[in-house]
Amino acid sequence: MPTFPEPPQAYQEFVRRYPKIGQGWEAIAQAGREGPLDDRTARLVKLALAIGALREGAVHSNVRKALAMGISPAEIGQVLALAAGTHGLSATVAAYSWVRDALDQGKS
Repeated sequence: MPTFPEPPQAYQEFVRRYPKIGQGWEAIAQAGREGPLDDRTARLVKLALAIGALREGAVHSNVRKALAMGISPAEIGQVLALAAGTHGLSATVAAYSWVRDALDQGKS
């Protein structure tokens, strides 16, 4: 199992303040991991869903986690490119900026 980067400070504070919500969130995450998809595929699906839902924080998080798993920037870019046909140019360019931010952050 890969070592993921630490969650953002705001997330850590939130789950300390609301531990039952944090526990519920972890239960949802565990349930989502059950099934036939391998970890890499599941992470790319989660990234695609975050892009499709226009969830900037989730895009950042999924890119960071994908990189930690050894998923390449090219693979991440393909997910983004696949979104364009369904999601449209404006939304995809917004998601591109979030992906780029997370990729740039991963280089430092």
